[in-house]
Amino acid sequence: MPAFVVRRTLGAVLVLAAVSFLTFCIFIIIPGGDPAERMAGKNATDENIANIRETWGFDEPFYTQYANMMRKVFTADLISYTTQQDVIAEIKRGLPATISLAIGAAIIWLFFGVLVGVISAVTAGKLSDRGITVLALIGISMPVFWLGILARYYLGPENLGLFPDGGYVPLTENPVQWFYHLILPWFVLAVLFIGFYGRVLRSNILDSINEDYVRTARAKGLNPRRVMLKHVLRNSMIPIVTLFALDFAGVIGGGAILTETVFDLQGVGQYAARSVRTLDLPPIMAVTLLGAFFIVFFNALVDFFYAYLDPRIRPN
Repeated sequence: MPAFVVRRTLGAVLVLAAVSFLTFCIFIIIPGGDPAERMAGKNATDENIANIRETWGFDEPFYTQYANMMRKVFTADLISYTTQQDVIAEIKRGLPATISLAIGAAIIWLFFGVLVGVISAVTAGKLSDRGITVLALIGISMPVFWLGILARYYLGPENLGLFPDGGYVPLTENPVQWFYHLILPWFVLAVLFIGFYGRVLRSNILDSINEDYVRTARAKGLNPRRVMLKHVLRNSMIPIVTLFALDFAGVIGGGAILTETVFDLQGVGQYAARSVRTLDLPPIMAVTLLGAFFIVFFNALVDFFYAYLDPRIRPN
C-alpha cells in the first residue's frame, strides 16, 4: 500500500505539471502574437505592455516564460491587469462561497441520486420507474442558468418571498443566513446531478442483481433488504464514488460558474466568468490550474480509497 501511494502521488504531480504546461501553451504560446498585449487588455498603454513583457519574461525562451508563470502562481504574485488586484487573494476570497455551494449541493445530489437510483431499480419496469426516469431526464435536460433564474424570480422577494434575492453571507458571520441564502443555489446545482446519478446507479444495480454472488446470497436465505444494501448497493456504488469525486472537484474548481453568477454568490466561478468577459488572462489561468488541482487531487484520493478497500487493484 505505501508503494502504491507513492507511485500514485508521483503520477498526480506529473499530471499537474503536464496540465500547467498545457495551460501555459494554450494561453501564452498557441494564440501567437504578443502575449503582453493580450494580457494588458484593450486600453493598455505602450508602457504598460512593455512592463508586462519584462515582468513575465516574454522576450525570453518559452521555458523561461513557463518558469516565470509557475513562480508567480506558487509565490502568489499574479496580478490582474484589468482590475490591478491580486489574483490569488481574489480566489481565496471567493473560495468560501464556492466550497459552501459545492458541499451543500454535493450532499443533496448524492443523497437524492442514490435514493432515486435505488427506487428506480427496485421498481424497474413499473409505472414509478418510468415516472422517475422521465423526471430524471427532465432534470438532466434543464439548463442550470434557466432553472436558477426561475427559482430566484418566483421564490424570491419579487413573488413568493420565500428566499432572499441571491447574495452570500459567510458562515462565520451568520450561520442561519448562510444556510438561508444557499438553499436555492444548492438545489438548483444539484438537480442535474441527481438525475444523472440516479440513472447511472439504476443501471449498475440492475447489472449487479444478476451476478453470481447475489444469487448465492439469496440462496442462503438472507433477508432481501440485506442483500440489496450489503451486496448489491455496495458494489454498485463504486462508479458513483468516482463520479462524485470528479464532479465535486469540478464544482470547486469553477464548475459552478452559472449557479454562482445567477445567485450572485461572488465565488471562484463568478470571478472566472468576469475574467473571461474582460479577457483577463492571469485570473483565467489561475482558476484553470485550481480546477485541475482539485480534479487530480480528488481522483488520487479515490484511487487510494479503492486500493484500501480492494488490494487486487494495487499494481505489483
